[in-house]
Amino acid sequence: MTDSERLWLVERTYTDRDLVVLIYATPDGTKQLRKELASTMLQRTTVTAAIEADPEDLDPVDDEETRDRYATEVERVRADHAPDDPI
Repeated sequence: MTDSERLWLVERTYTDRDLVVLIYATPDGTKQLRKELASTMLQRTTVTAAIEADPEDLDPVDDEETRDRYATEVERVRADHAPDDPI
């Protein structure tokens, strides 16, 4: 069995298709998991500061600037929130 990896919420955006895109990243910003939720689902789902994910489900973050931004945002979120905090 693969160990899970803790990811932290680094980005929340809204699309013109009425979707909310959540991006969770590893603390070093090199891996990410993108989740898309219908805005109606967001009312029934608690978005937490962190999630656990299978490392095999993660995508690399290729852009160095984005990796740096994600790593900085992880530090900020970790300093202000416990992993299970609604955010």
